[in-house]
Amino acid sequence: MDWKGGRRSSNIDDQRNSPLAAGAGGIGILLRFLPYLIGTKVGRIILVVGGLTYFGARMLGIDMLQIMSGAPAAAPTQALSAKDQELADFVSVTLASTEDAWKSEFQKAGKTYQEPVLVLFRHRVNSACGLAQSATGPFYCPADNKLYIDLSFYEDMKTRLGAPGDFAQAYVIAHEVGHHVQNLLGIAAKVSNAQRTSSPNVANALSVKMELQADCLAGIWGHYADRERGIIEAGDIDEALNAAAAIGDDRLQEQATGTVRPEKFTHGTSKQRAEWFNRGFQSGSFENCNTFTN
Repeated sequence: MDWKGGRRSSNIDDQRNSPLAAGAGGIGILLRFLPYLIGTKVGRIILVVGGLTYFGARMLGIDMLQIMSGAPAAAPTQALSAKDQELADFVSVTLASTEDAWKSEFQKAGKTYQEPVLVLFRHRVNSACGLAQSATGPFYCPADNKLYIDLSFYEDMKTRLGAPGDFAQAYVIAHEVGHHVQNLLGIAAKVSNAQRTSSPNVANALSVKMELQADCLAGIWGHYADRERGIIEAGDIDEALNAAAAIGDDRLQEQATGTVRPEKFTHGTSKQRAEWFNRGFQSGSFENCNTFTN
C-alpha cells in the first residue's frame, strides 16, 4: 500500500499516553455499581467502610483513587517507538483517505459527510459507549461518533489471526468508518430499534447484516482509494480479503472452542466477510451493499 505521501487527517485524538485513559478501570467499575451499593443495606455498609478507608488513607498521604485506577504513581507516560509513530502516521493517512472517499460519495447523494474522530489508546479507554479494554478490539461508538483502536491489535492480526499487511490494517479502519457511515445514514438506529424488540437469534442475524454491510462499505473505500489515489499495490486486495476471512465468526469460534454455532454469529462467516468486502471494492457502489435484502 503506497501511503507515505498521503495527506494526514486532523481528526486523530492520540491518547496513548493519557493518564486518565490508563487509570479509568477502578473508578469506572465503582460508578457502574454505585446504584446497587446505594440501594442495598450491604452496599451502604460497603460505601461507609470504603469512605472511612479512603479518608483515613488520605490522612496518611495515600491516594486511594490512584490505587483503584491502577495508574502508576509517577511518570505515567511511555515513550513511543519509531514503529509506534509510523503506525500512527499510517492510521492518520488511512483515515484521511476514508474522509476523501466518503465526502465524495455523500456529495453525490446531496448530503454532507461528517468526519469521525479516531482515538488511539493503550490498554483501556473511556468512550461514550463505556470503558473498553484493548481485548475488545477496534470499535466505533455511535454515541460520540468516534473510532477507537489500540495499535497493538495490528500485531495480533499478524501473529494470532494470520492476517499481516498494511492494507489489511487499513481495512480494519475502513470497516469501522463503515459503521460511522451507517450511523450518519440512520441505518444503525433502525437496526438497534429492531434488535430491542427481537429474539436473541434475530438480533444476532441483524448484527451480522450490519457487519457485512460495513465490510462492503470498506470495499467502497478501497475502490475509491485505487481509482482516485492509486495507493493499492500488488497483493493488497488479497491482504484485505484474508483479514476479512480471518475475523469471520466461524473461524474465530472454531479456534476458540473447536465448534461452530451459527446462531451465535454476530459478524458473519469468513466467506461472507470476504465476499462483501470484494463486492464493495469491485462495484464502488453503495447500492450494491444492501445486506438487508441480499
